[in-house]
Amino acid sequence: MSDTLQSEDKLGAVLVKVQDDLRQLKCSLEKIAVSERGKPLDIQALGNAIHKTESNIRKHAEDYLKTVTEQLLVLPSIEDLQKKTVQIPKWKPALESFPDVRPQREDLPGASPGEKHKSPVAMRLLCNPAHPNNRAILYQKCGVSLPDVHKRNTNAAKHHRIITGSTVRLQAFGPRGRHSLAIPEEDMGTNMETVPDPSLLHMSIQHKAASLHPREDSYSSKIALLGSRSRYHKQLKWETEPGSTCKQIGSKGTPPWTTKTPPPSTTSKSMGHESLMQGAKDFVPKKPQNLPVPVPVNISKYPFTITKGRINPVVADFCHFKQSFSLCWSSVVYALEALEKLLRDFAVPLAKVSGERLVEFAHSWDNGWRKALPVIGLLSVLENWEEVQGLVLRPGQRFKGEGGIEAAAIHIQSCWRRYVARTAYLRHCRRKWAAGTIAISWLMHTQMRRVRKALQARRFRQLENHRSRAQHLAANWKHIQSSKRTIIHIPSLGYSQSQRLNLRGFDILQNSQINRLCEVRDENVEVIYICPQHLGKDILRYYTSLLKCDGATDGADTGTTEASSCVRCFVILIPEAIDYFPTRNMCLSTLLKYSPHTLKRIRNLIQGKQAYIVGGVAHVDDLAVADELGVPILGPEPAIAQLYSTKSGGRRIFTGAEVDVPPGQGDIYSLNQLHEILAELMTQNFDVQRWLFKIDSEHSGCGTAYCDICHLSCYNWALQEYHRYGPELWNTKWIQESILLRYLDEIPEWLTRYARPAKTSHYPNWACFLKTFLRQGGVVEAYPPSDSVTCLTVDLLLEPGGEVTMLSCGDQLHGSCQLEAIGSTVPQTSVHPEILHTICMRVGQACLQRLIVGYVSVDLATFLNQNTMEQKVWAIDLDLTYSDQLAMTQMLLMMTGGTLNCRTGCFEVPMPSREKCCEHQTAAKPPVVNRFAVIGSHLFHSNLSMLYHNVFFMMCKAHGIRFNMKKKQGTAFAPYDSSERCSIGMITVSEDLQGALVTFARNLSVIHQEISSSKMQGETNFKELIKDIEDVLQMTVQNKLRAVKHKPA
Repeated sequence: MSDTLQSEDKLGAVLVKVQDDLRQLKCSLEKIAVSERGKPLDIQALGNAIHKTESNIRKHAEDYLKTVTEQLLVLPSIEDLQKKTVQIPKWKPALESFPDVRPQREDLPGASPGEKHKSPVAMRLLCNPAHPNNRAILYQKCGVSLPDVHKRNTNAAKHHRIITGSTVRLQAFGPRGRHSLAIPEEDMGTNMETVPDPSLLHMSIQHKAASLHPREDSYSSKIALLGSRSRYHKQLKWETEPGSTCKQIGSKGTPPWTTKTPPPSTTSKSMGHESLMQGAKDFVPKKPQNLPVPVPVNISKYPFTITKGRINPVVADFCHFKQSFSLCWSSVVYALEALEKLLRDFAVPLAKVSGERLVEFAHSWDNGWRKALPVIGLLSVLENWEEVQGLVLRPGQRFKGEGGIEAAAIHIQSCWRRYVARTAYLRHCRRKWAAGTIAISWLMHTQMRRVRKALQARRFRQLENHRSRAQHLAANWKHIQSSKRTIIHIPSLGYSQSQRLNLRGFDILQNSQINRLCEVRDENVEVIYICPQHLGKDILRYYTSLLKCDGATDGADTGTTEASSCVRCFVILIPEAIDYFPTRNMCLSTLLKYSPHTLKRIRNLIQGKQAYIVGGVAHVDDLAVADELGVPILGPEPAIAQLYSTKSGGRRIFTGAEVDVPPGQGDIYSLNQLHEILAELMTQNFDVQRWLFKIDSEHSGCGTAYCDICHLSCYNWALQEYHRYGPELWNTKWIQESILLRYLDEIPEWLTRYARPAKTSHYPNWACFLKTFLRQGGVVEAYPPSDSVTCLTVDLLLEPGGEVTMLSCGDQLHGSCQLEAIGSTVPQTSVHPEILHTICMRVGQACLQRLIVGYVSVDLATFLNQNTMEQKVWAIDLDLTYSDQLAMTQMLLMMTGGTLNCRTGCFEVPMPSREKCCEHQTAAKPPVVNRFAVIGSHLFHSNLSMLYHNVFFMMCKAHGIRFNMKKKQGTAFAPYDSSERCSIGMITVSEDLQGALVTFARNLSVIHQEISSSKMQGETNFKELIKDIEDVLQMTVQNKLRAVKHKPA
């Protein structure tokens, strides 16, 4: 067989050589045709003939190779192997692309080569193990009778094609999952110490039938294949060295059997090793003596090196490799060129190539990877692939190889272009986002501008309607006052949003004027009271009994009182928007604006009647409510009210009215201005011991701070300078300059260290107060320079007709903060009534000149000048609103049925007539007596919440705290809310001021003792008020003694 294969190989080489000769002949003839242009020569016919001949030869060569490839190879009989020399054919196929093969069948005798070409049909059947006639033809042609296998392998049953290929020389059979490797003959003497069992040499190999599965080539599988090759040899070595012989290795060793095969077909080359080795292990003997001997790791049979990306074509290793794979060199050369280029590009100095891996990779790449170059696969053909891969993956290595400069330039350009494109794209995105934002902002701006214009137009229309209705109210005021009328009381506190959100119990503060209901004591008045919170049934019964029975209630039993003949008309309405905005602290006018059902009910109640609105602190929504109801407002415009209701605005009105005001200045908005004005005021007023700082928009003493001048280090020196120059020369500017500069240096530190807010609940320290003071503006004023200062409040009605009426006046009572009034004594006794009337008339006329109408509250301070011992009265504050004192005064007048004459300073109460009287006395008026009252409008005790109002009234009745309707004296309460029940109002009436004060203090003490314990005192202002009342009583006693002492005998 060796001779036959050698002749066939020679024939194939001859055919290839003939093809090359014909091709060279064609080229030569073309050159001749070009050189001999003058002579006629039929080159085309000659070329056609040569082409036809070349095609025929190529066809015959392909048929020959196909026939040789499809031959079934059978092992020869092994007889006297020790004496024979095995000849290795010169032709070398692409061995590494062949899959692993294991023996599966019994020994199969060989057939002569001549019989293989006799019957093509028999050969096809012989190549198909699944065919039914395969056994008979195999026995007929080869003389082999295969054993009956009843339980065949399932995978083997599915195979429908025999994979033909060269026979391998096996050294040993390994256990399942472990393949042994063949060792080249030239290395057998050094590498093999033991040989397999001689009984295994009688086994022949039948090619296993395997199905053609789709090949799955991936980079990860190739890398794993390389790693597995470095650990175990799982491939069978092919003996294809020319001229090699089998040598006996030891006395017991048997030389391996070999078989020579023709070149493999394309189908066999594309098969994977694992698919062909499947099921072969089932035929391996399991005897211990047949177990393989571990074989060391084998080295590639066709290695060659690539130095600096170049292959030396004359090196023996490369020539040997090229000669062995000459027939498949066309596919190998592409992979080799790609590998060379890769190594040159990355400047790899030395690469060791495994020829078998390169051929395998070339075939797999040729079948499925021609479109993209698998770099990982290229590296897998190297024996030192780990070193090369590390070098290839090194950053910047590409730029050290061939064309590195151009690659670097391209990379730099691409990075720069990418940066430019990315920058342009980001710029475009930013501009697009900006354009979208601008567009949305512009749309929102236009929409807001449209809404703002619509609101401005509506408010302007509301303001015009308000002005027209105010003119009608002023023109018909006398008629309205003398006829039946409906007063809509809206006790709204239109403070700024920040102030409203910082106030605790804002709804209770607005409802503290619920005593406005008492204006129904006038038979011509009907009251519609808008309540800012839901009232309980106990409070409704209380005020219903109070108003319908002319005050005939003692507060203890509000449900058993019968109504008198004079039934009072009042309605209490609660806006439905209170439930929609429970935590927003919205003013009552705003809540009523968003309550259409309440507005509709009010329109039905006032339909066809004379009506007007009496509000609280002015707000813009007052105009909206008035315009919705179509009634006028007894009050100034909101803009005018906001301008003059500030501390600075009040000073301007007082200055215009030519009344005395404390030394000071308003409209301060900067720190330097504050220091300069304060230094100048202190220089001109040495008798002032305390300076006050008032925030313009604050109220009730919340926005007031003070600082005593005694803490100023240079004050004593300045006082000495004042006394040295005297009062007459002191007004000279050059004398005051030195002290003024000294004050400017020390005032900043003096304020920082010693200035204190009056109520720390709103402003904990001077820094917080100063921040708000400079943001909203404020006033610097002098505190009265006296140890005994009395503040009083006067309520005025500025009628639209131009008249000024004094409605209430009383001396203030203070709690913990001396600048906050929580009560008053009515009538006032600290200022002469005529002086007070004159001041009030001036202030009232000044307000009317500035278009201020409605209810106004004026705060005054009186004291004795220490130098002249004259009484001085300063106007210190102005509130353009319906005050709490006026609301409590309305309740006082309702309970007693009396009148308060502020011009004379008397509170006159008619006494009920006796049952038995003469006939001539029946027509006489009832006797009138003077009474004094103490009003507490902001009494607070946290423990009051533990008692319901009915229980509280019964407790007070048990202690004798009640109002006597016959004597027109006693105590009356004004509950404000039903939920928290911490705030309450109280009025005590007595024959003299001292008795009223004592009763008031006694009531506070009793209530505190009843609802408090030693461990639960609660939060209250009762104690401070009692202490202030005691001071007033002491002062009253001193005044009486002084009056008796100066009275002439």
